[in-house]
Amino acid sequence: MTRVALVTGAARGIGAATVVALATRGWSVLAVDRAKDDPALPYPLGTETDLAAVVEEANRHATAAAFIADVRDPGGMVAAVAEAESRYGGLDIAVAAAGVVAGGAPLWEVPVDQQRAVLEVDLGGVVNLARAAVPALLRRPVPRSGRFLAVASVAATRGLPMLAAYCAAKAGVAGLVRALAVELGGTGVTANAVSPGSTDTPVLAESARLYGLDGAQDFAAQQPVRRLLDPVEVAEVLAFIAGPAGSGMTGAVVPVDGGLSL
Repeated sequence: MTRVALVTGAARGIGAATVVALATRGWSVLAVDRAKDDPALPYPLGTETDLAAVVEEANRHATAAAFIADVRDPGGMVAAVAEAESRYGGLDIAVAAAGVVAGGAPLWEVPVDQQRAVLEVDLGGVVNLARAAVPALLRRPVPRSGRFLAVASVAATRGLPMLAAYCAAKAGVAGLVRALAVELGGTGVTANAVSPGSTDTPVLAESARLYGLDGAQDFAAQQPVRRLLDPVEVAEVLAFIAGPAGSGMTGAVVPVDGGLSL
């Protein structure tokens, strides 16, 4: 039986790399993204062209399709899950990788619409996907090996100045997967997260701009590996947890951070 995955934030960054990583392992993947800019955020988001390119790459290895939906919309997540089940016959893994960043000022000075976007995408989007996807994971017959995976951040455990809402959202993701792991105990479905450090993505480039840095590469010196991570490195850990070798993991928040959290 072909395994089926749904990945949000699939147009670029860690989400895009995860779509391809799963496809190379033979998974059928529904690649989900908003695929348009958010008027509340001062930087461009992924596009339909970006998403199509990711799906094209994934289709070189397995079967993938694009689906346009905003993680902030509970109905959109329900529709995405329904599409995965209809198209591929079920759902075995859901990966909440959609994320945005905003800030660049103390919390009380950040525009409310930007703060809301961060909290609603980075935490609310994970909750919305869980609410839609977990029932589908449980619809698989026993014995199950379902996975709910989320992308947290080293910001879940470190206080990053001028990114308070982002830190709060990512800490919430870590707490969410721990609670889900307990709630799913004995079902055959697990819940875990990865916690990336400074990874070469558009979110990190925007973070550099918010801090007034020359570019994302300026973050490399903060990590003991002395370089930025590649999104593929994070995606490979997600793919490992998704596979049979990750069966003993649940409620874990796995650092993939180049030592940044040390």
